[in-house]
Amino acid sequence: MPNAKDVKIDDGDLRILRILQEDGRITNQDLARRCGMSTATCFERTRRLRNAGVIRGFTALLDPACLGRELLVFIEVILDRTTDDAFSAFAEHIQAVPDVLECHMVAGGFDYLLKVRVPDMAAYREFLGQVLASMPSVRETRTYAVIEEVKQTTQLPI
Repeated sequence: MPNAKDVKIDDGDLRILRILQEDGRITNQDLARRCGMSTATCFERTRRLRNAGVIRGFTALLDPACLGRELLVFIEVILDRTTDDAFSAFAEHIQAVPDVLECHMVAGGFDYLLKVRVPDMAAYREFLGQVLASMPSVRETRTYAVIEEVKQTTQLPI
């Protein structure tokens, strides 16, 4: 199977990808029509993009407020040491925490940036004290509670 980075993406592929980012449930027939290609060609291109890993999957985007997950926080995490074993242990533990939507190792004044969704501030306090503070090598955290989500998208600008 080819690596996603090695796949040659042309204008036809970009049309497919743009439309799929807008509507991942579109039928192949409608996708082909909107892209100006035959259904067979569109199907094969989409299959190639999926097999290569360019298209990583399809999902439903849910409204957090409807599901009791109103509070969004970003957390800077500083580890007590910056060694491979400390990074590996933290990364392994964070994978198992469902409240963490994203975890990024970053360069700069801290080691990781977390994006976390919880019901409210009381739930965040519990998360901080019982989950995050008990993780291996966590020395310090800084929390930024989101007041308003000004822009949120999953679409890449292609």
